[in-house]
Amino acid sequence: MPVTQSDTPILSAWETSMIDVFVRAAGLIGLPRSIGEIYGLLFCTPKALSFDELVERLQISKGSVSQGLKVLRQLGAVKLHYVPGSRRDHYQPELSMKRLVRGFIKDQFEPHLLSGSERLDNIDALIEEEGDEASRAHARNRLGTLRSWQQRTRKLMPIVMAVLGGAKFFDKEPTDEETII
Repeated sequence: MPVTQSDTPILSAWETSMIDVFVRAAGLIGLPRSIGEIYGLLFCTPKALSFDELVERLQISKGSVSQGLKVLRQLGAVKLHYVPGSRRDHYQPELSMKRLVRGFIKDQFEPHLLSGSERLDNIDALIEEEGDEASRAHARNRLGTLRSWQQRTRKLMPIVMAVLGGAKFFDKEPTDEETII
């Protein structure tokens, strides 16, 4: 088994298999492979790891580790850990499923929902420019379906967030127009 400069194995068989679980999970939600690798290694190790240890053990570029840690910190999936006597940042995984899902929803999902109404209004304006009445009627029907999906999602997300610990999903309450089905 290959070892690092500190005589620590790069990755054991069980670590490799477990990291693969996180790589696949990252891929399912549209995140790069390196994010799954970083989180997976942090999940496997009993101690916090430094940036350089992540680069060395995963054998991936410093740029990939830097970007991966940035995303993971934004999602709340990784936190800084103080190591006495070390001037380097060390990282540990967030192990609470509730916090992981909440962080993902707040960072990745909420912005799309919040900007969705404006995008649908822009589509509505484009539909009104459509010359053919039959095409305009079809487009309005499809837009109505999208608005319905959006409203249902807006109603569902506070429930999901409440299940995850009472977190508030939207900063403002939806207007009557946004909540009518």
